[in-house]
Amino acid sequence: MMGIDRRRFLALSAAFPAASALACSDDDPGDGWDRGPLSHLLPTASHDAFLIKASFRTPRTNAPRLRINGQHQKGFQTDTTGRFWAFHVPDLSPNTKYTLALEEPPAAGSGAGRLLCDPWPLSTLPAPNDQPKALRIGAFTCAGGINLPIPPGIFHAFKPAAYRRALFDRMLAKKPDLVVANGDHVYFDLPLMGRGQSHPAAAILGPFVEQAMAHFDPSLPVLGSANEESLKIVGDDQIASIYGVRFRSTPVFFITDDHDYFDNDDATPNRVTLPPDTFHEGLRNALQRLYFPEFIATDAKASLRPDFVADGGLPRSTHFGQVRYGDLFQGLFYDCGGMLELNQNGGLVPKRVEAWLLEETLREDSQHLIHFPSHPMGFTAGKWREWYPDILASSSSVVEAVRRNEDGGKFLWQQGWWDQHQRLVSALSAQQTRAALVVSGDLHALGALSIQQSGDLALEANPVTAVLSGPIGVGDVGWPSRARGVHARTPHALKTESLLDLDERNGFSLLDFDREHVRIATLGAPTGYAAPETLSLDRALDVQIPRIKLSASR
Repeated sequence: MMGIDRRRFLALSAAFPAASALACSDDDPGDGWDRGPLSHLLPTASHDAFLIKASFRTPRTNAPRLRINGQHQKGFQTDTTGRFWAFHVPDLSPNTKYTLALEEPPAAGSGAGRLLCDPWPLSTLPAPNDQPKALRIGAFTCAGGINLPIPPGIFHAFKPAAYRRALFDRMLAKKPDLVVANGDHVYFDLPLMGRGQSHPAAAILGPFVEQAMAHFDPSLPVLGSANEESLKIVGDDQIASIYGVRFRSTPVFFITDDHDYFDNDDATPNRVTLPPDTFHEGLRNALQRLYFPEFIATDAKASLRPDFVADGGLPRSTHFGQVRYGDLFQGLFYDCGGMLELNQNGGLVPKRVEAWLLEETLREDSQHLIHFPSHPMGFTAGKWREWYPDILASSSSVVEAVRRNEDGGKFLWQQGWWDQHQRLVSALSAQQTRAALVVSGDLHALGALSIQQSGDLALEANPVTAVLSGPIGVGDVGWPSRARGVHARTPHALKTESLLDLDERNGFSLLDFDREHVRIATLGAPTGYAAPETLSLDRALDVQIPRIKLSASR
């Protein structure tokens, strides 16, 4: 299979579908917790609210309810059949552990209902004016991927679900207070598969492909049509079966990126994928609606941003958000694809969002701050939708995103993206009391560096530390050096010092904060075919950074 290009590889991968997506017997969290009919359960939290997404293996005739602190919250049905439900729980006390339970409501409509699963604990975060002493964050990217079998001697596109669950369990064993899942939660690019076209693998696999594939019809709405069941095939396979119920007591913050729009970030004279068209935007929004929580809107200006949602009694945002952990930590999350602008003055995020990011960065009202963009800062893979204009040489015929114009640049790359990058890193470095930190997703590698200079910006007084959080589910042919024929590297316009050379391995990062320091530890898994039950991790990076980073010049 050497030399297989990305389109052929994804098409062949899609031939092995989610036929057993709803069978969760292999997703036992291993602690004796009875999940009952639940397929998956994913919460997020703020200092005064919970937002929980859940699905059941079969539809519920009556709306389940969440019991918390002696009160009941009726679930909001998010699909059209009754399998998927959301629970909005506002007006909670900060820094408080609650006991939650899902119930089947009694026939009389009042009193105790039948438990649908074991009760479980979940805590709100400290209030913004609290002064917690410590915080641990788990961070990763690219947990998606079709759960296909890996016959001996055959290439594999993604790690099997059992492997990804094992990595999650290793991370949860480190007891993070919250987790950041940064982009590419699914891989099912519609131009390559799923629109009913002749399938490249059909000659090999015959009718098996047509019977089992998820197909999408852009002429129909996403929910309430056959598209909804196809979306559930993908989401059950790549999200529900991976996360299951193991994160039930750990708030998770989901950032979306290009593949969550069921596409790749490509731009050629024939096709430009971002910003997404109405159908692809609808797929991304429906995926989030069903499977993972939006950001709970906690800042006063959230309603001014283009992704604000206010229904259901809990204000939320879909593409851009933040988390605060007392005065100790603030994290800023931003999707760098869904609302990118294709003009020389535009950015990977809209101007209103950039203004919010800059304002929050320069306010300096927390001990630590991290930017979590979905697309990496500090690194380039030579792809189209990057902050940087770099083009990397490749022997692969599938690197269409970097076809050259007559002037030798990336096709449709925008100068405004770099200009926005410069404003963001300038604000990060300009902080007087905090280290400048960025933890990114997307790139299939572990890596970390210190940006000393960016273009004509001198950042030595407070260098920007850029970390690749680590992918969870990349198979042998999914690494940049295999799938695209290139190794990612540092962009030409940056002067950097390496903290961890790019390493094509699965893994995750742990970010430990106290009042004076942040310690960044990246844990990497072995390459190759390590069985999940024998999976061992080593620390690829372990660095401690002072909160205040001032040079003599400052």
